[in-house]
Amino acid sequence: MTEAEWAALLRAANGGDARAYGRFLHAITPMLRGLVRARGGSLGPQTCEDIVQEVLLAIHLKRHTWRSDAPLRPWLYAIARHKVIDAFRARGRHVDLPLGDFAELIPADPGPDPTEASDALRMIERLDPRSAEIVKAIGIDGEEIAETSRRLEMTEGAVRVVLHRAFKRLAALRERHIE
Repeated sequence: MTEAEWAALLRAANGGDARAYGRFLHAITPMLRGLVRARGGSLGPQTCEDIVQEVLLAIHLKRHTWRSDAPLRPWLYAIARHKVIDAFRARGRHVDLPLGDFAELIPADPGPDPTEASDALRMIERLDPRSAEIVKAIGIDGEEIAETSRRLEMTEGAVRVVLHRAFKRLAALRERHIE
């Protein structure tokens, strides 16, 4: 059918002719399906068919907005284009790929560095004994400052000062080690 014939059917349908409306929808569906597949083919055939149904529903709900003196095809294309865009938005930035096809290409999670703890302990051992003990207790063992201060019979402020100075010393040692 031509666009003029489609327009005549839609005019009749808007005038109350249910048969003309059925023929109109039946006539435009193949064109809409092709248009949706061309614009949204990457969404997959099932999603494209869902979009065609959304377009047909939108045409049904908005058919009264088509001006009978205006071309019909641009009006149909606009509805289809908006529904394809809506489908892409609903999908978001997700790409669904079966992981089995890529399992050997995806690197494994490296996990923790097994030498990290020994490297840190070796650096801490270069501190004076009291500073090393405080850094190990708080930084490695997760002991609270209050706990450490009671155990070492120091004020919390003194523990914080020693810890701060020890971190500064470790940073300086690390800088020398990197160079």
